[in-house]
Amino acid sequence: MKKKALVTGGAGFIGSHICDYLLKRDFKIYCVDNIITGSLENIEHIRSSDFVYINHDITQHLEINDNIEYIFHFASPASPIDYLQLPIQTLKVGSLGTHNVLGLAKAKRAKMILASTSEVYGDPKVHPQVEEYWGNVNPVGPRGVYDEAKRFAEAITMAYHRQQGVNTRIVRIFNTYGPRMRKNDGRAIPAFITQALEGKDITVFGDGSQTRSFCYISDMVDGIFRLAQTNYHFPLNIGNPTEMSILELAKKIKSITGSSSKIVFHDLPVDDPTVRRPDTTKAKKILSWQPSVSFEEGMNKTIKWFKENINGEN
Repeated sequence: MKKKALVTGGAGFIGSHICDYLLKRDFKIYCVDNIITGSLENIEHIRSSDFVYINHDITQHLEINDNIEYIFHFASPASPIDYLQLPIQTLKVGSLGTHNVLGLAKAKRAKMILASTSEVYGDPKVHPQVEEYWGNVNPVGPRGVYDEAKRFAEAITMAYHRQQGVNTRIVRIFNTYGPRMRKNDGRAIPAFITQALEGKDITVFGDGSQTRSFCYISDMVDGIFRLAQTNYHFPLNIGNPTEMSILELAKKIKSITGSSSKIVFHDLPVDDPTVRRPDTTKAKKILSWQPSVSFEEGMNKTIKWFKENINGEN
């Protein structure tokens, strides 16, 4: 018998790669997505009898008339442009959506894996960020809708685990990149690649000294699945601990693409984190996981995909 999994946000960037990963491991997939930020193009290549797409808003009650063993809850706007344009939807999917998914996990006795985020740390005063750090978040700032939605999602997930015995996992995802990112989603890598390939100015916010760490999608999905196989219920960081400045990222992408674009500087957005790097000690110990794809290898694959899809909005 095939194992069966539900993936919310399954037509999104990370969600669609999770669907790919599970199908290769002989799962049957129920993919739930209302395409508010996802794309049907991300899942066209995997339509089959083992892949069922359901157009549904997970903030509304969902019935699945089948046994489900895993639920990967990845539904949410996840880029700054998205959650600034969709603040209420972002809060609702983190709260009502997570509540619905946990209820379904309880009913099906399924493992539920919550996609949380490094944004729960806010603009961190602890560096690198360890899972025990409670964060430095502005709850009423423009980014607060995403930060607090995910912090609430973690809290209700732990409540269902402790009080209702639901078998839960929480993955705190740090910056991830790869094919199927939307070129206009406001994140640095798709923005820089698109600008470089089109010969436009590469726009760096602030002076570019703020740092991030970037994990290739295949490493991220592997870490998430490994977490799903454990009995670890507390939040766990998954990300690449190699840190670089945003200006360094822009220069590397310009170099790899051979672009003649100029790097220009714009004002820094409100509450933009100054540093962001995961402490992955727990992931190494508990999952025997660490990233294996180098930045250059991952970036070359990503740029190749963007070259082939530059005229589409994925």
